[in-house]
Amino acid sequence: MRPADPAGPRAGAARPDPGTTAGHPGRGAGAGHPAPRPAVARARTRLRGPGSGAVHPGAWWLWALALGTAATRTTNPLLLGLLVAVSAYVVGARRPHAPWARSYGAFVKLALAVLVIRLLFTTVLGSPIPGTHVLVTLPEVPLPDWAQGIRLGGRVTAEGLVFALYDALRLAALLICVGAANALANPSRLLKSLPGALYETGVAVVVALTFAPNLIADVQRLRAARRLRGRPDRGVRGLLQVGLPVLEGALERSVALAAAMDARGYGRTARVPAAVRRTTAALTLGGLLGVCAGTYGLLTAEGGTYGVPVLLAGVVAALAGLRLGGRRSLRTRYRPDRWDARAWLVAASGAAVAALLALAAVRDPAALNPGVVPLTAPGLPLWPAAAVLLGLLPAFVTPAPERPTAAQPAEEPS
Repeated sequence: MRPADPAGPRAGAARPDPGTTAGHPGRGAGAGHPAPRPAVARARTRLRGPGSGAVHPGAWWLWALALGTAATRTTNPLLLGLLVAVSAYVVGARRPHAPWARSYGAFVKLALAVLVIRLLFTTVLGSPIPGTHVLVTLPEVPLPDWAQGIRLGGRVTAEGLVFALYDALRLAALLICVGAANALANPSRLLKSLPGALYETGVAVVVALTFAPNLIADVQRLRAARRLRGRPDRGVRGLLQVGLPVLEGALERSVALAAAMDARGYGRTARVPAAVRRTTAALTLGGLLGVCAGTYGLLTAEGGTYGVPVLLAGVVAALAGLRLGGRRSLRTRYRPDRWDARAWLVAASGAAVAALLALAAVRDPAALNPGVVPLTAPGLPLWPAAAVLLGLLPAFVTPAPERPTAAQPAEEPS
């Protein structure tokens, strides 16, 4: 083995001055201006925490779920389209450059599939909405007496198709809002913010949400590879040739994840007294029953008096049960995300949209739920539309996502 040369590099080899800063030669350590190395700079960036410049993931989920709640209060296609446009604009402006953030397109395609399937079912199975504008008459299949109320074929009216379109648009808007939450909120950071009692459930949900974009990315990668090789990537044959490698990759990731979780002691719990376990179970179960009973009371006219108190009591009991159940979880939070003023603004903007749309549904139900008999064009109510535009606030109060460089991956592990 050749010994190291104590004199350093060979003569004539240029040796950079460790104290020289880029653009300012001579201003080095002796001049009081040391130049940090790139690795040290990246390490300092990581030490600031993954949430130092990003919004709390829970705020994104509250914002998206509030928009989805607002979508359930109306069947007006103009308001629903405005809700979808608001969520799409915020996603386009604030979506990070990470693999899990690419799932928004999949949710949009799922929403379009819901529209097509709903209209197809209405065409084939008919609609309970009476109509006079007959578009086409299909051959009707006679059914037995026990299948009364169901028909196959028959008249297809414009009123029935429009009613089905309005109803499907509401579900499609809800799916797109959930897709916006998946594209904006980091699933691993969201898992870190869950209470200890929900940690195991959160792990299962996060794994499912993380693997779904990976499957989509694998399909796109394999289809691109087949196109480069001149092989078909569409049709039944292309699907079969792509599906097997995707399934194999998913199984490999699952086995590797299971081994990593087992090596890290996943599933260990602390010993708590039996009385605490019974109290936790009673509070959690009673709280969930109270939430269900209170929600049912709010949705029915007879339960308007007891709905709100029972719902609040159920929420308090469920939170107390989760608090006690967290004692069994043996985990700590490393660099927890902070709920700052921007997170409050993001969550409040979505809550304002949901509250104002719910108020509009009570005060002007005809504008938010236009009728189809007689068949008329829906109008755009002004102040509910202005309320929906409040959902654009996160696009202006949150920081823009950082673009990855060649020396920095798209997403730092937390």
